[in-house]
Amino acid sequence: MEEPTGIDTLVMACADSRCDFKPLRMKRRPLGPEDVQIEMKYCGICHTDLHIAADHVAGILGKTEYPCVPGHELAGICVAIGERVTKVKVGDQVGVGCMVDSCHNCNACRDNREQNCRKQTGTYNGKVYSKRAATFPEERRTLGGYCTTMVVDQAFAILIPREMPLQYAGPIMCAGITMYDPLKLYGAGKNSRVGIVGLGGLGIMGIKLAKALGCSVVAISRTLAKKDLAIKAGATDVLASSDSSAMQAMANSFDLILNTIPVFHNYGAYQPLLKPKKGKQVLLGLHAGFAGAHVANKIRDTSVKMSVIGGIKNTQEVVNLCAKEKIYPEAVIVGVNELNGVFQALDSSNDKGKRYVLDIATLNDQAFEKCNSPPPVLGDNETQMSLFSGIKEAIRIFLFY
Repeated sequence: MEEPTGIDTLVMACADSRCDFKPLRMKRRPLGPEDVQIEMKYCGICHTDLHIAADHVAGILGKTEYPCVPGHELAGICVAIGERVTKVKVGDQVGVGCMVDSCHNCNACRDNREQNCRKQTGTYNGKVYSKRAATFPEERRTLGGYCTTMVVDQAFAILIPREMPLQYAGPIMCAGITMYDPLKLYGAGKNSRVGIVGLGGLGIMGIKLAKALGCSVVAISRTLAKKDLAIKAGATDVLASSDSSAMQAMANSFDLILNTIPVFHNYGAYQPLLKPKKGKQVLLGLHAGFAGAHVANKIRDTSVKMSVIGGIKNTQEVVNLCAKEKIYPEAVIVGVNELNGVFQALDSSNDKGKRYVLDIATLNDQAFEKCNSPPPVLGDNETQMSLFSGIKEAIRIFLFY
């Protein structure tokens, strides 16, 4: 019997935490009976890609395995299916979000919240628990969407409606579900006042989705410099958090605040904006407060929550909603030779609310010559993610919020 050889793929990988991305030839597992093979067209570039590739969150999530191939905003065309696949057919537009496997048997999985499964496997740098997420060779962690070919179990494939342009689909399966899941979980709707803290790509998507759900949406930023951007996205008002009088005027008025700031900061400054006893602030950025909220809410219900992505059912739901309402991210399409520059830009800021998207057509044999830019110049790790800092923030949240 011949040994399986795997499926060839070109990837953009970094060899260490410097995030110096270069093309590399690797392999996907051979197509299994439940597998979907995707010819990649686009892959979004998420701020989490920076955190993982730069090994920023090793203190909580474990060390990054190199070579690292990030990307959990995949969009492409199905080119082959396994013999037992019924969800997808060849020619379909297909995506993959932040997960490629879970146990299917625990309470979280049965409740369509696979993101909370203890055996959830991330799309990249994920620990493999079953053959449904197998790599090739099998000894390593998962490889993400900065690639030409993806193989995924059909249960974790997302159908992208034909009317949605593929270049917009990837960020919806990351930024879209990250914002949609807490909006749905906490019942945001026509009678809700929702605040969106931070007006990067994640925050702008949150404004659009909250508006589509009928919420009154207030964008919250340090200054009013991004007011036009927020209003264009659908915000009814913009609040400058540096203006103490304006903050006081809106005190006790928000049902829900979604805080997208990706670095550690004084998230407690937004607590007075919440309605007493009822209001919730949800931390979405990967930092010490996020870890603290996770721990604190294991002990008791607090008004500071955390949320990370969402299950497959809700991911498909938000993709369908965005296709129907034509809710698209503010996307900037870039070639793979620009990847190092994008990582440097992400590390600096995202003042224009954009989501960067890789054009996978540029990942070809010529990329080996074109990808010659120097490594990105990255600042200090501002997540402050460690076991100690997470416990410290958990105590703070438990005692005060």
